[in-house]
Amino acid sequence: MISALQHYSYCPRQCALIHVEQQFSSNVHTARGDAVHARVDEPGWETQPGARVERALPIWSDRLGLTGRCDAVEFRHDGTIYPVETKHGPRKAKAHDNLQLAAQALCLEEMTGTSVTRGAIYHHTSRRRREVIITDALRCQVEEITAAIRTLLVSGKLPPPANDARCKECSLKEICQPEALMAKPAQAILRSSLFLPE
Repeated sequence: MISALQHYSYCPRQCALIHVEQQFSSNVHTARGDAVHARVDEPGWETQPGARVERALPIWSDRLGLTGRCDAVEFRHDGTIYPVETKHGPRKAKAHDNLQLAAQALCLEEMTGTSVTRGAIYHHTSRRRREVIITDALRCQVEEITAAIRTLLVSGKLPPPANDARCKECSLKEICQPEALMAKPAQAILRSSLFLPE
């Protein structure tokens, strides 16, 4: 799923807990995200000046083996296809959000045969868009991370925890237990099980 790319780029262990172990837990951030997505998750369409907007549009890429759903896609009258991903937080650039949007663009390109060069992240808190250019570097990153996730899924193993600032915001912190696993006695067990260097 395209969402796995966002999870992996945020934290490979988070991705494995969700997509390998089938673990999930909510916190204030995920609850806010769910509330914001209540409208955009309902399939439908509307006409806006200069565009037809499809909501909750299913997308896929046979080449990359990706599947997912766009919150909104603007099919503009000039032929431009413009995906828009909704996030609940303030208007702030986040690499994992850009990666998710780029994956959506690659899927839309394969499905329609039309180049998708730009999209936007709509930040609900500020009610403003942040435009993202779908660069060649971002496209390569989508392909590289897709391959890394596939390797992770096949291995079935959990990467070690990050145990850094990301953990504070993560809804899976209690399941992941980063502090406990990175404590000195646990580190030795973790190294031996994952064959990590001393």
